[in-house]
Amino acid sequence: MILFHEGKIILETEVVSDACVMCQDGKVQYIGPMPNTLPFGVEVVSLGGGYLSPGFVDIHVHGGHDHDFMDGTTEAIGIAARAHLLHGVTSIFPTCTTGTHQQIMQMLDATKIVMGQFDALKLGNELPRIHGVHLYGPYFAEEKAGCHTKCGCRFPTDAESRDYFATGIVRIATCAAELPGAADFYRTAAMHGCLITCGHSNSSWSEMDVAFQLGMRHVDHFWCAMSSVTSLRPRFGFPMQASMTEYVLANSEMSTEVIADGCHLSPELLRFAWQIKGSKRLCLVSDCNRALDMPTGRYAFGDQRDQNWIYSDGKSGRTAEGGLASSIVALDSMVKNMASMTDIPLHEIVRMASLTPAERTGVSDHVGSIAVGKNADFVILSNRLEVEHVYVSGRLIGKVR
Repeated sequence: MILFHEGKIILETEVVSDACVMCQDGKVQYIGPMPNTLPFGVEVVSLGGGYLSPGFVDIHVHGGHDHDFMDGTTEAIGIAARAHLLHGVTSIFPTCTTGTHQQIMQMLDATKIVMGQFDALKLGNELPRIHGVHLYGPYFAEEKAGCHTKCGCRFPTDAESRDYFATGIVRIATCAAELPGAADFYRTAAMHGCLITCGHSNSSWSEMDVAFQLGMRHVDHFWCAMSSVTSLRPRFGFPMQASMTEYVLANSEMSTEVIADGCHLSPELLRFAWQIKGSKRLCLVSDCNRALDMPTGRYAFGDQRDQNWIYSDGKSGRTAEGGLASSIVALDSMVKNMASMTDIPLHEIVRMASLTPAERTGVSDHVGSIAVGKNADFVILSNRLEVEHVYVSGRLIGKVR
Protein backbone atom coordinates (compact mmCIF):
# COMPACT_ATOMS: atom_id res chain seq x y z
CA MET A 1 0.00 0.00 0.00
CA ILE A 2 1.35 3.43 -1.02
CA LEU A 3 0.04 6.91 -0.30
CA PHE A 4 1.05 9.97 -2.32
CA HIS A 5 0.56 13.42 -0.80
CA GLU A 6 2.03 16.92 -0.36
CA GLY A 7 1.63 17.88 -3.98
CA LYS A 8 -0.82 18.51 -6.82
CA ILE A 9 -2.84 15.66 -8.31
CA ILE A 10 -3.57 15.92 -12.05
CA LEU A 11 -7.04 14.45 -12.49
CA GLU A 12 -9.08 14.17 -15.66
CA THR A 13 -10.92 17.47 -15.22
CA GLU A 14 -8.77 19.48 -12.80
CA VAL A 15 -5.58 19.76 -10.80
CA VAL A 16 -6.21 19.45 -7.04
CA SER A 17 -3.79 20.35 -4.26
CA ASP A 18 -5.75 19.27 -1.21
CA ALA A 19 -5.93 15.53 -1.88
CA CYS A 20 -3.89 12.38 -1.58
CA VAL A 21 -3.89 9.17 -3.63
CA MET A 22 -3.72 5.75 -2.02
CA CYS A 23 -2.88 2.58 -3.94
CA GLN A 24 -2.90 -1.09 -3.04
CA ASP A 25 -1.87 -4.14 -5.06
CA GLY A 26 -1.04 -1.95 -8.03
CA LYS A 27 -4.47 -0.26 -8.23
CA VAL A 28 -5.77 3.14 -7.15
CA GLN A 29 -7.92 2.62 -4.04
CA TYR A 30 -8.65 6.13 -2.80
CA ILE A 31 -8.50 9.76 -3.91
CA GLY A 32 -9.45 12.42 -1.38
CA PRO A 33 -8.48 14.26 1.78
CA MET A 34 -5.62 12.92 3.86
CA PRO A 35 -7.05 10.28 6.25
CA ASN A 36 -6.80 10.99 9.97
CA THR A 37 -5.41 7.51 10.52
CA LEU A 38 -3.21 5.70 8.04
CA PRO A 39 -3.44 1.95 7.49
CA PHE A 40 -0.69 -0.10 9.10
CA GLY A 41 2.35 -0.57 6.91
CA VAL A 42 1.44 2.03 4.28
CA GLU A 43 4.39 3.61 2.44
CA VAL A 44 4.04 7.40 2.40
CA VAL A 45 5.53 9.23 -0.58
CA SER A 46 5.82 13.02 -0.54
CA LEU A 47 5.43 14.73 -3.89
CA GLY A 48 7.52 17.62 -2.59
CA GLY A 49 5.05 20.17 -3.89
CA GLY A 50 5.24 18.74 -7.40
CA TYR A 51 2.67 16.93 -9.50
CA LEU A 52 1.30 13.40 -9.53
CA SER A 53 0.37 12.73 -13.15
CA PRO A 54 -1.08 9.67 -14.82
CA GLY A 55 1.51 7.75 -16.77
CA PHE A 56 1.79 8.87 -20.38
CA VAL A 57 0.43 6.78 -23.27
CA ASP A 58 2.35 6.97 -26.58
CA ILE A 59 0.50 5.63 -29.61
CA HIS A 60 3.05 6.74 -32.22
CA VAL A 61 6.69 6.02 -31.38
CA HIS A 62 9.50 4.38 -33.36
CA GLY A 63 12.38 3.91 -30.96
CA GLY A 64 14.86 5.31 -28.48
CA HIS A 65 18.32 4.95 -26.96
CA ASP A 66 19.88 3.93 -30.29
CA HIS A 67 17.30 1.21 -30.97
CA ASP A 68 14.34 1.18 -33.37
CA PHE A 69 11.41 -1.19 -32.95
CA MET A 70 11.96 -2.16 -36.59
CA ASP A 71 15.35 -3.63 -35.69
CA GLY A 72 13.09 -6.58 -34.98
CA THR A 73 14.81 -8.12 -31.96
CA THR A 74 13.53 -8.58 -28.43
CA GLU A 75 16.57 -6.64 -27.22
CA ALA A 76 15.72 -3.65 -29.43
CA ILE A 77 12.05 -3.73 -28.40
CA GLY A 78 12.96 -3.83 -24.72
CA ILE A 79 15.66 -1.15 -24.80
CA ALA A 80 13.59 1.30 -26.86
CA ALA A 81 10.51 0.77 -24.71
CA ARG A 82 12.52 1.14 -21.50
CA ALA A 83 13.98 4.42 -22.80
CA HIS A 84 10.48 5.88 -23.00
CA LEU A 85 9.48 4.49 -19.61
CA LEU A 86 12.22 6.65 -18.10
CA HIS A 87 10.43 9.64 -19.64
CA GLY A 88 7.12 8.78 -18.00
CA VAL A 89 5.59 6.65 -20.77
CA THR A 90 3.97 3.79 -18.87
CA SER A 91 1.90 2.55 -21.85
CA ILE A 92 3.34 2.27 -25.33
CA PHE A 93 2.38 1.10 -28.81
CA PRO A 94 5.60 0.24 -30.69
CA THR A 95 5.24 1.66 -34.16
CA CYS A 96 6.67 0.16 -37.33
CA THR A 97 7.88 1.94 -40.47
CA THR A 98 7.78 1.08 -44.13
CA GLY A 99 9.75 -2.06 -44.83
CA THR A 100 9.53 -5.50 -46.31
CA HIS A 101 6.87 -7.98 -45.25
CA GLN A 102 9.57 -10.03 -43.53
CA GLN A 103 10.90 -7.02 -41.58
CA ILE A 104 7.44 -6.07 -40.31
CA MET A 105 6.63 -9.65 -39.34
CA GLN A 106 9.94 -9.86 -37.47
CA MET A 107 9.06 -6.68 -35.56
CA LEU A 108 5.58 -8.02 -34.72
CA ASP A 109 6.91 -11.38 -33.57
CA ALA A 110 9.62 -9.82 -31.37
CA THR A 111 7.12 -7.43 -29.81
CA LYS A 112 4.76 -10.30 -29.03
CA ILE A 113 7.54 -12.10 -27.17
CA VAL A 114 8.37 -9.02 -25.12
CA MET A 115 4.69 -8.51 -24.29
CA GLY A 116 4.60 -12.06 -22.94
CA GLN A 117 7.70 -11.42 -20.84
CA PHE A 118 6.04 -8.40 -19.24
CA ASP A 119 3.20 -10.58 -18.01
CA ALA A 120 5.37 -13.52 -17.01
CA LEU A 121 8.04 -11.55 -15.17
CA LYS A 122 5.62 -9.26 -13.34
CA LEU A 123 7.56 -6.14 -14.37
CA GLY A 124 10.86 -7.70 -13.36
CA ASN A 125 12.40 -6.25 -16.51
CA GLU A 126 10.87 -2.81 -15.82
CA LEU A 127 9.10 -2.17 -19.08
CA PRO A 128 6.12 0.00 -19.89
CA ARG A 129 2.89 -1.75 -20.72
CA ILE A 130 2.92 -2.76 -24.38
CA HIS A 131 -0.75 -2.86 -25.33
CA GLY A 132 -0.09 -3.79 -28.92
CA VAL A 133 1.59 -2.59 -32.10
CA HIS A 134 0.83 0.39 -34.29
CA LEU A 135 0.99 -0.97 -37.86
CA TYR A 136 2.29 2.21 -39.44
CA GLY A 137 3.54 1.60 -42.91
CA PRO A 138 3.99 0.10 -45.40
CA TYR A 139 0.70 1.42 -46.80
CA PHE A 140 1.72 5.00 -47.50
CA ALA A 141 1.51 7.24 -50.56
CA GLU A 142 5.04 7.49 -51.95
CA GLU A 143 4.84 11.25 -52.36
CA LYS A 144 4.00 11.55 -48.64
CA ALA A 145 6.54 9.02 -47.36
CA GLY A 146 8.59 11.65 -45.52
CA CYS A 147 11.65 10.05 -43.92
CA HIS A 148 10.28 6.52 -44.47
CA THR A 149 11.84 4.55 -47.31
CA LYS A 150 9.85 5.01 -50.49
CA CYS A 151 10.83 1.56 -51.69
CA GLY A 152 8.94 0.17 -48.70
CA CYS A 153 5.67 1.87 -49.65
CA ARG A 154 3.06 -0.31 -51.34
CA PHE A 155 -0.65 -1.01 -51.72
CA PRO A 156 -2.31 -3.23 -49.12
CA THR A 157 -3.17 -6.80 -50.11
CA ASP A 158 -5.39 -9.25 -48.27
CA ALA A 159 -2.68 -11.89 -48.08
CA GLU A 160 -0.09 -9.59 -46.55
CA SER A 161 -2.32 -7.74 -44.10
CA ARG A 162 -3.87 -11.04 -42.98
CA ASP A 163 -0.43 -12.10 -41.73
CA TYR A 164 -0.06 -8.92 -39.72
CA PHE A 165 -3.48 -9.13 -38.06
CA ALA A 166 -3.08 -12.86 -37.41
CA THR A 167 -0.40 -12.06 -34.82
CA GLY A 168 -3.20 -10.72 -32.60
CA ILE A 169 -1.20 -7.70 -31.43
CA VAL A 170 -2.02 -5.02 -34.04
CA ARG A 171 -4.11 -2.44 -32.16
CA ILE A 172 -3.64 0.63 -34.38
CA ALA A 173 -3.75 0.22 -38.15
CA THR A 174 -2.72 2.95 -40.61
CA CYS A 175 -3.30 3.12 -44.35
CA ALA A 176 -3.47 6.01 -46.82
CA ALA A 177 -7.14 6.28 -47.78
CA GLU A 178 -6.58 6.79 -51.51
CA LEU A 179 -4.61 3.59 -52.10
CA PRO A 180 -6.11 0.66 -54.02
CA GLY A 181 -6.97 -1.99 -51.44
CA ALA A 182 -7.47 0.52 -48.61
CA ALA A 183 -11.16 -0.32 -48.23
CA ASP A 184 -10.48 -4.01 -47.65
CA PHE A 185 -7.67 -3.12 -45.23
CA TYR A 186 -10.01 -0.91 -43.21
CA ARG A 187 -12.66 -3.63 -43.10
CA THR A 188 -10.13 -6.16 -41.80
CA ALA A 189 -8.76 -3.72 -39.24
CA ALA A 190 -12.30 -3.02 -38.02
CA MET A 191 -12.91 -6.76 -37.59
CA HIS A 192 -9.86 -6.87 -35.31
CA GLY A 193 -10.99 -3.94 -33.17
CA CYS A 194 -8.19 -1.58 -34.20
CA LEU A 195 -8.06 2.18 -34.04
CA ILE A 196 -8.10 2.80 -37.79
CA THR A 197 -6.07 5.75 -38.97
CA CYS A 198 -5.11 7.42 -42.21
CA GLY A 199 -1.51 8.54 -42.49
CA HIS A 200 1.20 9.64 -44.93
CA SER A 201 -1.61 10.23 -47.37
CA ASN A 202 -2.56 12.55 -50.20
CA SER A 203 -6.27 11.78 -49.89
CA SER A 204 -9.16 14.10 -50.68
CA TRP A 205 -12.25 14.88 -48.60
CA SER A 206 -14.32 12.34 -50.57
CA GLU A 207 -11.70 9.62 -50.09
CA MET A 208 -11.53 10.41 -46.39
CA ASP A 209 -15.31 10.18 -46.18
CA VAL A 210 -15.30 6.72 -47.74
CA ALA A 211 -12.65 5.68 -45.21
CA PHE A 212 -14.74 7.15 -42.39
CA GLN A 213 -17.72 5.03 -43.42
CA LEU A 214 -15.42 2.00 -43.13
CA GLY A 215 -14.32 2.86 -39.59
CA MET A 216 -11.37 5.25 -39.97
CA ARG A 217 -11.42 7.69 -37.02
CA HIS A 218 -7.90 9.12 -36.67
CA VAL A 219 -5.13 10.71 -38.73
CA ASP A 220 -1.48 10.86 -37.83
CA HIS A 221 0.71 13.89 -37.05
CA PHE A 222 -1.42 16.83 -38.11
CA TRP A 223 -0.05 19.09 -40.87
CA CYS A 224 2.87 16.69 -41.39
CA ALA A 225 3.02 14.33 -44.39
CA MET A 226 -0.68 14.80 -45.07
CA SER A 227 -2.70 16.15 -47.95
CA SER A 228 -3.59 19.80 -48.39
CA VAL A 229 -5.64 21.73 -50.93
CA THR A 230 -2.42 22.55 -52.75
CA SER A 231 -1.01 19.01 -52.76
CA LEU A 232 -4.25 17.65 -54.24
CA ARG A 233 -4.22 19.98 -57.24
CA PRO A 234 -1.88 17.78 -59.37
CA ARG A 235 -4.27 14.84 -58.77
CA PHE A 236 -7.60 16.60 -59.35
CA GLY A 237 -6.92 19.88 -61.12
CA PHE A 238 -9.78 22.37 -60.71
CA PRO A 239 -12.02 23.02 -58.88
CA MET A 240 -9.66 22.65 -55.93
CA GLN A 241 -10.46 19.81 -53.56
CA ALA A 242 -10.76 19.76 -49.77
CA SER A 243 -8.13 17.65 -48.06
CA MET A 244 -7.48 15.62 -44.90
CA THR A 245 -6.97 18.88 -43.02
CA GLU A 246 -10.44 20.22 -43.72
CA TYR A 247 -12.07 16.83 -43.19
CA VAL A 248 -10.55 16.29 -39.75
CA LEU A 249 -11.28 19.82 -38.57
CA ALA A 250 -14.90 19.59 -39.75
CA ASN A 251 -15.68 16.08 -38.45
CA SER A 252 -16.18 16.04 -34.68
CA GLU A 253 -15.70 12.27 -34.49
CA MET A 254 -12.22 12.40 -36.00
CA SER A 255 -9.18 12.56 -33.74
CA THR A 256 -5.63 13.47 -34.60
CA GLU A 257 -2.22 14.03 -33.03
CA VAL A 258 0.46 16.69 -32.81
CA ILE A 259 4.20 16.57 -32.27
CA ALA A 260 4.94 19.34 -29.77
CA ASP A 261 8.73 19.24 -29.93
CA GLY A 262 9.00 22.91 -30.85
CA CYS A 263 10.30 22.03 -34.32
CA HIS A 264 7.35 20.46 -36.15
CA LEU A 265 4.60 22.96 -35.30
CA SER A 266 4.49 26.54 -34.10
CA PRO A 267 2.75 27.48 -30.82
CA GLU A 268 -0.10 28.98 -32.85
CA LEU A 269 -0.74 25.71 -34.69
CA LEU A 270 -0.54 23.67 -31.50
CA ARG A 271 -3.09 25.88 -29.81
CA PHE A 272 -5.27 25.98 -32.92
CA ALA A 273 -5.41 22.18 -33.07
CA TRP A 274 -6.53 22.06 -29.43
CA GLN A 275 -8.98 24.93 -29.92
CA ILE A 276 -10.73 23.14 -32.80
CA LYS A 277 -10.48 19.47 -31.80
CA GLY A 278 -10.40 19.79 -28.00
CA SER A 279 -8.46 17.62 -25.59
CA LYS A 280 -10.79 14.63 -26.13
CA ARG A 281 -9.89 14.38 -29.82
CA LEU A 282 -6.28 15.56 -29.83
CA CYS A 283 -3.38 13.32 -28.80
CA LEU A 284 0.18 14.22 -28.01
CA VAL A 285 2.62 11.78 -29.59
CA SER A 286 6.38 11.65 -29.68
CA ASP A 287 6.91 10.08 -33.13
CA CYS A 288 10.34 9.57 -31.60
CA ASN A 289 13.20 7.72 -33.26
CA ARG A 290 16.32 5.98 -32.00
CA ALA A 291 18.14 9.28 -31.39
CA LEU A 292 16.29 9.77 -28.06
CA ASP A 293 18.85 10.40 -25.28
CA MET A 294 21.71 10.04 -27.77
CA PRO A 295 24.40 12.52 -28.93
CA THR A 296 23.95 14.52 -32.11
CA GLY A 297 24.90 12.62 -35.23
CA ARG A 298 23.71 10.14 -37.85
CA TYR A 299 21.13 7.47 -37.04
CA ALA A 300 19.19 4.87 -39.01
CA PHE A 301 15.45 5.42 -39.22
CA GLY A 302 13.71 2.07 -39.24
CA ASP A 303 15.58 -1.21 -39.47
CA GLN A 304 19.26 -0.34 -39.04
CA ARG A 305 20.17 -2.82 -41.77
CA ASP A 306 18.46 -0.58 -44.34
CA GLN A 307 20.82 2.33 -43.57
CA ASN A 308 18.07 4.88 -44.10
CA TRP A 309 19.99 7.71 -42.45
CA ILE A 310 18.61 10.68 -40.59
CA TYR A 311 20.54 13.31 -38.63
CA SER A 312 19.97 14.52 -35.10
CA ASP A 313 20.95 18.11 -34.38
CA GLY A 314 19.96 17.81 -30.74
CA LYS A 315 16.54 19.37 -31.38
CA SER A 316 14.96 17.21 -34.08
CA GLY A 317 15.65 14.56 -36.67
CA ARG A 318 16.44 15.68 -40.20
CA THR A 319 16.72 13.97 -43.56
CA ALA A 320 19.79 14.42 -45.73
CA GLU A 321 17.78 17.03 -47.65
CA GLY A 322 17.04 18.96 -44.45
CA GLY A 323 13.40 17.94 -44.02
CA LEU A 324 11.96 16.95 -40.66
CA ALA A 325 12.39 13.29 -39.79
CA SER A 326 10.32 12.38 -36.76
CA SER A 327 11.37 13.70 -33.33
CA ILE A 328 14.16 12.91 -30.91
CA VAL A 329 12.32 13.64 -27.66
CA ALA A 330 9.71 11.74 -25.65
CA LEU A 331 6.23 12.59 -24.39
CA ASP A 332 7.49 14.34 -21.27
CA SER A 333 9.03 16.98 -23.52
CA MET A 334 5.78 17.29 -25.47
CA VAL A 335 3.85 17.94 -22.25
CA LYS A 336 6.39 20.46 -21.01
CA ASN A 337 6.49 22.25 -24.36
CA MET A 338 2.71 22.47 -24.64
CA ALA A 339 2.62 24.06 -21.18
CA SER A 340 5.31 26.61 -22.01
CA MET A 341 4.21 27.37 -25.60
CA THR A 342 0.44 27.65 -25.07
CA ASP A 343 -2.10 28.71 -22.47
CA ILE A 344 -3.88 25.35 -22.47
CA PRO A 345 -4.79 24.19 -18.93
CA LEU A 346 -2.33 21.63 -17.58
CA HIS A 347 -4.93 18.93 -16.91
CA GLU A 348 -6.01 19.12 -20.56
CA ILE A 349 -2.41 18.91 -21.77
CA VAL A 350 -1.81 15.82 -19.63
CA ARG A 351 -5.09 14.34 -20.87
CA MET A 352 -3.82 14.59 -24.43
CA ALA A 353 -0.75 12.57 -23.41
CA SER A 354 -2.61 9.97 -21.36
CA LEU A 355 -6.39 9.52 -21.24
CA THR A 356 -7.22 10.58 -24.78
CA PRO A 357 -4.82 8.14 -26.49
CA ALA A 358 -5.95 5.47 -24.02
CA GLU A 359 -9.59 6.10 -24.93
CA ARG A 360 -8.90 6.09 -28.67
CA THR A 361 -7.13 2.72 -28.42
CA GLY A 362 -9.63 1.11 -26.07
CA VAL A 363 -7.42 0.70 -23.00
CA SER A 364 -8.83 3.50 -20.82
CA ASP A 365 -10.61 1.11 -18.46
CA HIS A 366 -7.23 0.39 -16.88
CA VAL A 367 -4.84 3.22 -17.78
CA GLY A 368 -4.78 6.87 -18.82
CA SER A 369 -5.98 8.68 -15.71
CA ILE A 370 -5.74 8.68 -11.94
CA ALA A 371 -9.05 7.08 -10.96
CA VAL A 372 -10.20 4.51 -8.43
CA GLY A 373 -9.83 1.01 -9.82
CA LYS A 374 -7.30 1.88 -12.49
CA ASN A 375 -3.67 0.78 -12.56
CA ALA A 376 -1.36 2.83 -10.37
CA ASP A 377 0.74 4.04 -13.31
CA PHE A 378 2.09 7.43 -12.29
CA VAL A 379 4.67 10.05 -13.13
CA ILE A 380 5.91 12.39 -10.43
CA LEU A 381 6.70 15.71 -12.09
CA SER A 382 8.54 18.67 -10.63
CA ASN A 383 7.00 22.12 -10.70
CA ARG A 384 8.96 22.60 -13.93
CA LEU A 385 7.22 19.48 -15.31
CA GLU A 386 10.38 17.41 -15.31
CA VAL A 387 10.09 13.67 -14.67
CA GLU A 388 11.38 12.76 -11.20
CA HIS A 389 9.94 9.28 -10.60
CA VAL A 390 7.86 6.76 -12.51
CA TYR A 391 5.56 4.07 -11.09
CA VAL A 392 4.03 1.14 -12.93
CA SER A 393 1.34 -0.76 -11.03
CA GLY A 394 2.45 1.09 -7.92
CA ARG A 395 6.02 -0.12 -8.35
CA LEU A 396 8.80 2.43 -8.48
CA ILE A 397 11.02 1.77 -11.47
CA GLY A 398 14.78 2.27 -11.45
CA LYS A 399 16.40 5.66 -11.30
CA VAL A 400 15.05 8.07 -13.90
CA ARG A 401 17.89 10.59 -14.04
